[in-house]
Amino acid sequence: MRYENIIFDLDGVLVSTDEYHYQAWQKIADEEGIYFDRAINNRLRGVSRMESLDIILERAGKKYTQAEKEALAQRKNTYYQQLLGQLTSADTLKGVRETLLDLRQKDVHIAVGSSSKNTMRILKQVGLENAFDAIADGTEITKSKPDPEVFLLAAQKLGAKPETCLVVEDAAAGVNAGCNAGMPVAGIGEAAKSPRITYAIAEISDLLRIIA
Repeated sequence: MRYENIIFDLDGVLVSTDEYHYQAWQKIADEEGIYFDRAINNRLRGVSRMESLDIILERAGKKYTQAEKEALAQRKNTYYQQLLGQLTSADTLKGVRETLLDLRQKDVHIAVGSSSKNTMRILKQVGLENAFDAIADGTEITKSKPDPEVFLLAAQKLGAKPETCLVVEDAAAGVNAGCNAGMPVAGIGEAAKSPRITYAIAEISDLLRIIA
């Protein structure tokens, strides 16, 4: 078998909550009178909450103090948490459940490596909280992607060397994090176009072909 360990990003790879992020940031931008659109929102994918806020505030007409920024970020998360209440198992992306089961049957160790501090809530709401051997998320790290910290932590929890772990990512920041961790990367969605990936996949079930 080519890879015995696979580390999945969460949002955009296993589950789709992108629209909820967009709606929450849009509400913040509207309240603050800051221009925001989907093109700007695309720059936020795979980036931490505070770094996302900094990108949005590039178009602000005033300077925000650190305390004001933290309050905005918390407000955004409150809106996002409210929207997450709508999340169900139907929001799991195509082929995810079947592929995770197939990987388990093939004795592949699987983990989540996500910068999101809402990782456990999201997994619980879609019924995947017990599907993984390890979970590393934003509550345990000090540096967000493209820093490799979350993927290195996931590998550590799996008891695996970085080079034996295949990362699955949909965002440029995540691809760079995987590469910075010394791990091969399978890119899906927008990340499939990245020059840094090892494999391009159209859907999650393509992983079964890669590990064969």
